[in-house]
Amino acid sequence: MNDQEPSNVEPNTDNDAARVRVFPPGVPLAVILVGVALNFFWPLDLGIGAQTAIRFGVGGSVILLSVYFLGFRAVAMMRGTGQSENPYQKTTEIIEAGPYRFTRNPMYLQMVTGCLGFSILLANAWILMLTPVGALVLHYLVIMPEEAYLEHKFGQTYRDYQSRVRRWI
Repeated sequence: MNDQEPSNVEPNTDNDAARVRVFPPGVPLAVILVGVALNFFWPLDLGIGAQTAIRFGVGGSVILLSVYFLGFRAVAMMRGTGQSENPYQKTTEIIEAGPYRFTRNPMYLQMVTGCLGFSILLANAWILMLTPVGALVLHYLVIMPEEAYLEHKFGQTYRDYQSRVRRWI
């Protein structure tokens, strides 16, 4: 590792945590709320001819499955190791079990798939179009600072994990 530390890492302080720049759950919430507001003023047709019950079933299933298999399981894994899921808190170890076996960011992946589920459930094209924007915000303002922090803190152990497990899917 080089002698120069990444600018988004704050080592050797009482605040041993990534310098995440936004509150992560606020990103998908903003995507959904802005999408609903835009759809109110400028409705766009998604071209989904499915009945409301089918849309609710498919969209609701996407939301519930992603919350359970990605969100809740990831939080349970974090808490099981004595860590907080809060990105503003200290990370004490790299978790490689559960959803962390196939994605380094299961909670953020859950947020993005949740937005997709809401776009289906509400037949809202704006949410669908804003979801990639939300994913980019999460990527640059949350994930990148977290990765810099974890690489600085855990070094080769984290780099090995990065080489085995993809960032998103």
